[in-house]
Amino acid sequence: MSAQVSMLGLGLMGRPMAQTLLRAGYAVRGWNRSPLDPALVAGLPLCASLADAAASDICILMLADSPAVDAVLEGLEPHLRPGRLVVDMGSSDPARSVLHAARLEARGIGWVDAPVSGGPEGAATGTLAIMAGGAEAHVECARPVLEALGRVVHVGGPGAGHSAKVINQLIVGLTIEAVAEATVLAEAIGVDLTRLRQALAGGFADSRVLHIHGARMASRSYVPGGRVTTQLKDLRLARALADTAGVRLPHLDDTLERYERLVARGDGALDHSALHKLLLEEQRPAGTVTAAGAPTSGTEGA
Repeated sequence: MSAQVSMLGLGLMGRPMAQTLLRAGYAVRGWNRSPLDPALVAGLPLCASLADAAASDICILMLADSPAVDAVLEGLEPHLRPGRLVVDMGSSDPARSVLHAARLEARGIGWVDAPVSGGPEGAATGTLAIMAGGAEAHVECARPVLEALGRVVHVGGPGAGHSAKVINQLIVGLTIEAVAEATVLAEAIGVDLTRLRQALAGGFADSRVLHIHGARMASRSYVPGGRVTTQLKDLRLARALADTAGVRLPHLDDTLERYERLVARGDGALDHSALHKLLLEEQRPAGTVTAAGAPTSGTEGA
């Protein structure tokens, strides 16, 4: 018999993940901290309360950040019985995951931190990259459900999954910065962005960020797949992890500061590719440069 699953958090990722599990044959019920438009959760049974959600075999948390996880766990834990399993699939503080795991283990309740990468597209198609941290027995218990959502790698004990996700988000954030800078340069010298992405495909500069976020930058479409606020939160976690390890990461510091500026000016709800928007708007007026590299205006030889 398939496990019963509660999906707690029905945002950009939680909704398609729940639908993917439903298609895989799991008995899934959803719960969200705030009311949702019924059209967004059509076809998904909903839990009346956290007590109702706790009755499922596996409770998946797909929440915005560590404070949200803390708040939901506070309401969920009193209703969890021994043998239940909590799986945190959002991006959270690894140190807090270690504490949650120990506290739940003392009551006979399992914990797995299994954050994901792949965005809403991967959630909808069951092709997420899933980084699982926790005791081996707990990860194996969660594995069938997780494998319905994507490719699972057990990276270590409690907190290891969230540590891996912090590193993932460091790479994503810095790659978005690189693609945004390259896009600004390409536009300034008149290179066609669609042809540029085609030309770079398959080479060392190729990436999903280049194709997905590069297309958003080219079209000035910053509708969120992943929000600026989420990327900022993850880069702050990376900074904290680096500080704890005594490691200096200069490009992280620079990119983090740009995401902080985006949030400060009110662009936090945009897609994290909006770093391109910030770079464009910060360009100083200068002579236009042709694709061949020759200035077409300005004072030559100044």
